[in-house]
Amino acid sequence: MTAHDTPTPQRPGPEHWTELLHVRLERIEGLLDPVDQATESERPAWQRRTRGEQRWAVMAALLVAVWVQWALPERLSIHPHWLLPALELVMMAALWVAHPHRRIEYRSRPLRVLGLLLAAAVSLANGWSAVILVRDLLHGTEGSNAAALLTTGGGIWLTNVIAFSLWYWEWDRGGPVARALGTHQHPDFLFPQMQQEGIAPEDWEPQYMDYLYVALTNATAFSPTDTMPLSRWAKLLMSIQSTISLLTLALIISRAVGVLQ
Repeated sequence: MTAHDTPTPQRPGPEHWTELLHVRLERIEGLLDPVDQATESERPAWQRRTRGEQRWAVMAALLVAVWVQWALPERLSIHPHWLLPALELVMMAALWVAHPHRRIEYRSRPLRVLGLLLAAAVSLANGWSAVILVRDLLHGTEGSNAAALLTTGGGIWLTNVIAFSLWYWEWDRGGPVARALGTHQHPDFLFPQMQQEGIAPEDWEPQYMDYLYVALTNATAFSPTDTMPLSRWAKLLMSIQSTISLLTLALIISRAVGVLQ
């Protein structure tokens, strides 16, 4: 066969270029669309819109915290003794007036800031009381009466649980309103109901009582129990709470035992 007999390669026809174009377009659409094309009902509750939770539980916990702070001895409070409890009641009333509904569903930056300030006020008042109590215990000027010491220490410990439950509740996936709207894709706390289907309703969302339980078990077991922290800030908060709870209980119990002996 001579060079003149070599067959000339054929150029691709229009069908080839059309098919190639379709392949490229499908690839681009796959990159632009989400990997999971699940419908709204197939997504987990924390990724879709659900009903806002009722406010009665968090309001009841806040009232307990205010009452404990008011009942503490004046030497353990920021002076004047009534200042922070009264301020907390005013902020609670302002939240209720601004959004007078049973369910927390209204998204507002001022309300969000006010809620965080309320949690900060509870934490500040209780932190101050805890520091003064620990200082007096170390100096030996506190704890001559075991019953009074256990009552005072128990009140501070309980308020500490409420304070951290407020932080967990306010920060997990952006707070209660953001959780109801499903704006955050990844949870900060992994509850058992979020890990297995069939053990809770499909629209189950953690509410304040769930975060209160997390704070209570973390303060007594000094570690997570059934709910795992996922984000770094959640792990940091739980570590701080466990440390504070351990030190407070150890000092109070040891001092009380020493007085009783």
